[in-house]
Amino acid sequence: MNLLTTLKVNVGKFPTKPFLIYQDKTYTYEDTYQKIKQVSSLFSKLGLKKGDTVAAMCFNTPAFVFTMFASWELGLIFVPINHKLKSKALEFILEDSKTKLLLFDAQLIETINELNYQSLRISTEGVVSEYDCFEDLYNENNTDFHPQDLEYNDIAQILYTSGTTGMPKGCIMHHDSITFAATMAALGLSFVPSDIFLMAMPIWHSSPLNNWFGATLIVGGTIVLQREYHPLQLLENIQKEKVTTYFGAPISLIMPTKVPSFKQYDLSSMRAWIYGGGPISPTTAKDLMELYQNNNFYQVFGMTEAGPLGMTLYPKEQLAKAGSLGKTSMPGVEMKLINEDGQIAKKGEVAEIYFKTPSLMAGYLHKEIETKEAFTEDGFYKTGDLVKIDEDGYLFIVDRKKDMIITGGENVFSKEVEDCLLECKAISEVAVIGLPHEEWGETVTAFIILKEGKEVNENDLREHISTKLARFKAPKKYFFVKDFPRTPTGKTQKFMLKQQYQNISL
Repeated sequence: MNLLTTLKVNVGKFPTKPFLIYQDKTYTYEDTYQKIKQVSSLFSKLGLKKGDTVAAMCFNTPAFVFTMFASWELGLIFVPINHKLKSKALEFILEDSKTKLLLFDAQLIETINELNYQSLRISTEGVVSEYDCFEDLYNENNTDFHPQDLEYNDIAQILYTSGTTGMPKGCIMHHDSITFAATMAALGLSFVPSDIFLMAMPIWHSSPLNNWFGATLIVGGTIVLQREYHPLQLLENIQKEKVTTYFGAPISLIMPTKVPSFKQYDLSSMRAWIYGGGPISPTTAKDLMELYQNNNFYQVFGMTEAGPLGMTLYPKEQLAKAGSLGKTSMPGVEMKLINEDGQIAKKGEVAEIYFKTPSLMAGYLHKEIETKEAFTEDGFYKTGDLVKIDEDGYLFIVDRKKDMIITGGENVFSKEVEDCLLECKAISEVAVIGLPHEEWGETVTAFIILKEGKEVNENDLREHISTKLARFKAPKKYFFVKDFPRTPTGKTQKFMLKQQYQNISL
């Protein structure tokens, strides 16, 4: 069974049950499938055929959902696109995926008008000149189309990574992969039909889409679509719709607590606060539990290439092992921890995480060499994440393998140095990289963004570091900058820093 079939089964089981809630509009399971059939008819009339690619560059709106399922009805490949992308990255994705139809939010018209890539284009959530409006088009359609039979290994999605090491890579996801990711997420966090999930994080991200949208669909739950994240709206939606489950980055849990009227909102319906994208400290974990008056916090760890599936840190572990990824893998995921000698790692060692699961991508689109490099011969995906195994077997991230610095034969984990520098209250952000050095191979170099109105100099930082880290780990050079090169999702592109500063004399 795939996710499209799951939806159809749910129409039979829960025809009048709300499936999507968007602003003041509610779509039951039956309503939703009716819209999907209308969109399928539209796509068929536009000449789209099995194997063609449809891309959606949207906020969290019903149009995104209707388009995804309608694409699968016709055997099309669906490409969710980050709505924050600029035209250059968007152009690359459209060309790389050979997109035939692009659905875009009317708010993004300036970016769309900068494109050279030629494809069908339809706007949603507003009328813009030169383009047909999605809602007008499908509402005029009947439901005549010829549905395609889906095989388990047909391509369902191409998910593009954030591009921290260059242009985004397209992860090829089969229908069986994304269905497995949704099913295991539902199993791992005990989703039930009465769950109401708040989609406030961008739906085009792999975890909100394939884990939590999918998990809610699998059990026949309800999804509240919040067009885009805002802490006040999050509180309002939870109270109004009696939301039970939510997923977001740690900052999305912290920001609502800063809303002046935070304590006035009734959040008692919540049974699971799920966060990912980075661990939180023991202090933050304790503060969140007290502020939300709820101990049911789950940290999840995974990556797009894995479906995403990976690991979970459960509520009872949040305080004792705050900052950890967890101890064991999620249901349906096999994990190996491999040390630098290529052997199974022991407690106290640093190891790279390997995952093997049916939710793994089939490979990177048009990138055979990168695909081969990403997998072991026995089918494990090499995540590139390096972890330290503590005495109880819990894993703590120490660095990305590609970010590890080798200076004078010694390994330096950039995250360790970054964490140490961030103890300085004047620093807002820091990025540590290795720059080429004739004698040492690489030299540890730190890039610093100061908090507004704060000052600190290189000597202050050297003194701070000297009491915390071994000498070979201490940055030999500091650069104070206003910002870092970033992906559209805000991740620091360290490779760009290396390119920009590689010829600097150190």
